[in-house]
Amino acid sequence: MIGNLDLYRIFNVVSKNNSFSQAAQELYMTQSAVSQAIMKLERELDQQLFYRTSKGVVLTNEGKLLYEHIHSAIGIIQVGEEKLSALKTLETGHLRIGVGDTISRYYLLPYLEEFHDKYPAIKLTILNGTTTEIVRFIRSGQVDVGVCNLPIEDEHIHVIPTFKVHDTFVGGDAFYDLSQRTLSIEELMEQPLIFLENKSNARRYVENYFTQKGYPLSPDFELGSSDLVLDFARINLGIACVIREFSQHYLEKKDVFEIHLEETIPSRTIGVCYLKNVSLSPAVKTFVDSIEVKKR
Repeated sequence: MIGNLDLYRIFNVVSKNNSFSQAAQELYMTQSAVSQAIMKLERELDQQLFYRTSKGVVLTNEGKLLYEHIHSAIGIIQVGEEKLSALKTLETGHLRIGVGDTISRYYLLPYLEEFHDKYPAIKLTILNGTTTEIVRFIRSGQVDVGVCNLPIEDEHIHVIPTFKVHDTFVGGDAFYDLSQRTLSIEELMEQPLIFLENKSNARRYVENYFTQKGYPLSPDFELGSSDLVLDFARINLGIACVIREFSQHYLEKKDVFEIHLEETIPSRTIGVCYLKNVSLSPAVKTFVDSIEVKKR
């Protein structure tokens, strides 16, 4: 193969125009430089590619054979360059996100809507899972970025905290009187409790807090979604552990009432995470940046 692809590019333009002079104008070169390039190519291939005539140049049979392949190859290269350019300008691309149901519904949706409005050509793929599953998705390459409950302890994952949340407790009408005062942890533990399943980071965070205080958890109900947790509380099946920021609709409608503890559970964060030492695609970087900008 010829090392200098510029020779093929010049050959392609000369072949299209059947003229050194017209090719020189199109390539912004001198006619002499174009002629020398073609002669060099002919020497390299040990083939005559053009017949020189008074009206210009005409491809030889060997030249016609080469032109069919070179024209096609250059076309493929140009398509590749155009696709790279489109990726850079977000005219095409793919964004794969790992996220849990609750964070997706109450936190991520506005970012997805804004991103899709700005870059409708970017394909979006959403893969649902717990924080542990999302980390596995990232490490296996199934998703580009995760949005999940922190903390994450993984040396291969880069984490950007983006949104602070507060774990709290709520109850329905039957527990309204408790909402009018503060409860000790001991009093809370005497109530029927509703929690997420213990495979979730949010559940483990609260459970670790109570365990450190000497109160191991034994919930009456362990459910798979935050919406179910809130609905169980609404119909007075117990006091539910929820994220205050994601329960505002229920609280504002007075479907449930917040129950305050004497000792407030420390806040925690939701964050964006992705593999360290891996270059982000333009689509992924733009999406991550959009969340980082909003957190400031």
